[in-house]
Amino acid sequence: MVREKKYYPLAEGLTTQDTYAALGDVEKFKKHKHAWKVWRALKELGCVVYPVAEEIQRIDGSKVYPNLASLTGKVTVVVPCLLPERLDSLVNDAVSAGVSKIWFQEQTWTPELQQECENSGIEVIRGCVLRHRAYPSKISLRYFSPCYWHGLRDVKVPAKRFGRY
Repeated sequence: MVREKKYYPLAEGLTTQDTYAALGDVEKFKKHKHAWKVWRALKELGCVVYPVAEEIQRIDGSKVYPNLASLTGKVTVVVPCLLPERLDSLVNDAVSAGVSKIWFQEQTWTPELQQECENSGIEVIRGCVLRHRAYPSKISLRYFSPCYWHGLRDVKVPAKRFGRY
């Protein structure tokens, strides 16, 4: 018997059914900073997510793509985890890769990028990916995570138990 996969809502119309690209750089993936955390969180939520960074071939056993052009037709949402100064060609690259939405993380959004997305017909979503994780209730360390507090009222994706939701 084949189980039907469940899809869960995320921020502003996004679901776990969408395909994602976590855009970062060598430092943000290798040192387990925000891009790595976003990539891991989306994978744990059951999403199809591709890491995108130059100068890396593999991370934790997964292939890393050098740019968005190498993902043409595979991704519907880009999640940039770089500062706005490093996102000059983001919107043009997203349009050429067929991306319909960009999910800006905290400190990556600017009014200029918003205007560029609107002119290109790309939908903008703002907010942290990590807000949608279900934090284990037994671990009191969750109270130290700002994503826990900022996303207190956000829709959560249930944590997997024994390989199931």
